Amino acid sequence: MSPDIMPEAQLAPAMTEPGNKTDRAHSRARAVRRRRIVVAVSRVLLLVAVLGLWELLSRAEVIDPFNFSMPSKIWDQIWTWVTHGTALGSLGEQIWYTLYEALLGWVVGVVAGVVFGIALGRITLLADVLGPYIKVLNSIPRIVLAPIFVIWFGLGPASKVASAVVLVFFPVFFNAFQGAREVDRNLVANARILGASDRRVTLQVVIPSATSWIFTSLHVSFGFALIGAIVGEYIGATKGIGLLVAQSQGTFNAAGVYAAMVILAVVALLAEGLLTFAERRIFRWKPASSDS
Repeated sequence: MSPDIMPEAQLAPAMTEPGNKTDRAHSRARAVRRRRIVVAVSRVLLLVAVLGLWELLSRAEVIDPFNFSMPSKIWDQIWTWVTHGTALGSLGEQIWYTLYEALLGWVVGVVAGVVFGIALGRITLLADVLGPYIKVLNSIPRIVLAPIFVIWFGLGPASKVASAVVLVFFPVFFNAFQGAREVDRNLVANARILGASDRRVTLQVVIPSATSWIFTSLHVSFGFALIGAIVGEYIGATKGIGLLVAQSQGTFNAAGVYAAMVILAVVALLAEGLLTFAERRIFRWKPASSDS
């Protein structure tokens, strides 16, 4: 037998191995697609089941329809607001007013939290001096500050923005602080050996390393910003979703309260989707989760 000719038993694995890898890759892709479909269908079925049970129990008066309302009435209320507006003006205006307050408070709170978190994470003396005061401020139930902000800043958007800022600041601050403390010391040492100043180390090593920590807090903090804006509007405002909730409660309109909650949930979900999209674009180098 010629030495240039391999036996069939040795050729077979070499010829089939690439095909096996391709088949396994296709199988994994199909499994991921099937799982996504199962998860999506399960979520829809769960929502339909909960809403259907709620509707049936309300119509059968097993639960009080006056206090708990029912999904059909909530939908009617949302449709009325969409087509005919609210007592405060168009529904879009109320959503934008609340969203504007929440976004502005979120941006200010995030920027302040990141700056102070990185600064205290990098400067030990500053952390030792300000640490006790930050712990005291964090221990205060920040929702109770909303009435004080209304007294200070009036019924305009400033008081709602202030409420959103204090709710957003601390989650972002602690994550940024921890991210700055968790930076790989070898990276910092290597940067200093190469002649990097403290400023360049902070900008080019510490902040990029802490970015994943900061993004983790952004998902939660926007919900806090919405809460701050809504609570401020509920206490005192001229327009906004929080004022719609207050007016619906004042007229014992349970459907209006739930309708406002549904609108807020949709806004929060859209914001979460945008943050997730931005995070995936920024962290494209990270391996995808097996669950996604």
